[in-house]
Amino acid sequence: MRFNEVLDCLHTYEAGKPIESVVAQYGIAAKDVIKLASNENPNGVAPAVKERVAQALDKMNLYPDDSMSALKNALSRHFDVAFGQLIIGSGSDQIIELAVHAKCQKGDCVLMAGITFAMYEIYSKAVQATIVRTKSAEHDLTEFLELYRAHSPAIIFLCTPNNPLGECLLAEDVRAFLREIDSQTLVIIDGAYQEYAAFKDKNRALSPKDLVAEFPNVLYLGTFSKIYGLGGMRVGYGIAHAPIIAALHKLRPPFNVTTLSLLAAEEALAQQDFVQDCLRQCACEMVRYERFCEEKGIAFIRSFANFITLKLESKDSTELAQWLLQKGLIVRNLASYHLNAIRITIGTESQNTRLLGLLEEFWSL
Repeated sequence: MRFNEVLDCLHTYEAGKPIESVVAQYGIAAKDVIKLASNENPNGVAPAVKERVAQALDKMNLYPDDSMSALKNALSRHFDVAFGQLIIGSGSDQIIELAVHAKCQKGDCVLMAGITFAMYEIYSKAVQATIVRTKSAEHDLTEFLELYRAHSPAIIFLCTPNNPLGECLLAEDVRAFLREIDSQTLVIIDGAYQEYAAFKDKNRALSPKDLVAEFPNVLYLGTFSKIYGLGGMRVGYGIAHAPIIAALHKLRPPFNVTTLSLLAAEEALAQQDFVQDCLRQCACEMVRYERFCEEKGIAFIRSFANFITLKLESKDSTELAQWLLQKGLIVRNLASYHLNAIRITIGTESQNTRLLGLLEEFWSL
């Protein structure tokens, strides 16, 4: 069967290996497998979220409220933005896809960092856009500006903090960069990990309200998959000027987020004490990995997200990831990004203790 020729140049997104796969492949009991590969919240969700979902199980036969008014109203209050400035997606990556289809045509340029979230390229290539990347792996805004002036991209992606590396731009640098961009270029700021950055360094915290107020060409993205612990429910959101949101809604499929997912996200947003507890734990546990790297002389990227990237020199990332996998530890091998590096999600204290112990063992081999 023939398919669109554009698929020939696309690579399938490599998701983190599921626990079930490790159980089946290595015969390890599910309880003994630790997944630190997909940047999920190791604490799960706030108890109130589980209760809210449990109370609504009898609504599974009904279509969700397609206006998503309850969650939009909650986000409107949380960020102090207008109802009409919000769109909800099945994960923030669905909103990325909508934005690319709304803005890009064949031959348009899309600008992004040298190493960043893979779906930016996949969705852009699907509409036959030309990908322009910085030579720098991390976000170098000077280089971004040079490429912007040279290529006049239709879309610019800024992922801050950046996945899969973890670096994060200063908020003032982002605003200075945006002042140089014309109003017809859509700048998508992916803030999937912004809660972690804001907790660690207020100078890197981005305010969606202020960004959208000053820059009508900005689309800010957030998600409930990370700090809110709802990766399995698939809820993301976009914040922008009303005309951008209206354009995206023309492409949004009906009932794209489930009833239970909407309820879970609404309740999760209300549980800010739980969020703060998770942020504090993540910050404390991150220090353990940083100290381990410093003691072993392992290069790492200072992270403002809920993961840390270790750059390996004397060890091979594929060998390490496979060795850990056989012992029930799932981490993200970044070899597919042409990096000899691994990315580790910051887990619970006990999970991190186990992984650090294994890393100590591996380095002594």
